[in-house]
Amino acid sequence: MHGTHWHAHFGGRGGPFGRRGHGRGDFADMFGGFFGGPPPRAERGNVRYLVLDAIAQQPRHGYEIIQHIEERSGGSYRPSPGVIYPTLQMLEELEHARVEDRDGKKVYAITAAGKKDLAEHTEDVADFYERSGETSWEDFAEELQDLSKRVGRMFKAIGRSARRGRLTPSTMRKLRQVLDEAVAKIESIVDVDREG
Repeated sequence: MHGTHWHAHFGGRGGPFGRRGHGRGDFADMFGGFFGGPPPRAERGNVRYLVLDAIAQQPRHGYEIIQHIEERSGGSYRPSPGVIYPTLQMLEELEHARVEDRDGKKVYAITAAGKKDLAEHTEDVADFYERSGETSWEDFAEELQDLSKRVGRMFKAIGRSARRGRLTPSTMRKLRQVLDEAVAKIESIVDVDREG
């Protein structure tokens, strides 16, 4: 789903399913293999590009940088101070950021070297925020639960038929044909949506 370029810079770490509760445990377990969890988080070593992007527009102090990243990711990623401040220190040491004083507060501004570094990774930053803004499966939990019930009805019908000894080679052949047609239709619908 994501290119190797994405994984080279930003690591995808899906969180646990059913975290919000509401009795979705079974449903989450069933769909866990098919739907991604929360948007990926930036790896510790590469959050630097998100930080550079935040201070490229204007000098900011640490908390403002955290807020900017959280807002730009639509609230899906909030880096902790334990990630941001060491990153700022590293950027300062690399001379990609410099410390300025604003109303007695220490703010960080991007340097020419920082702008050059950011320019080489603009696509990665855009990819990260684009991905973090995508809809997660939890936003469609009720609709997916309805789909899962329909799939469950299908399994029950096949199970009942098997228990009654009605799954003859002819019946199995017909079921395979119906399922093949259904899967082909589902794939065509999903592919069209994805391209759109």
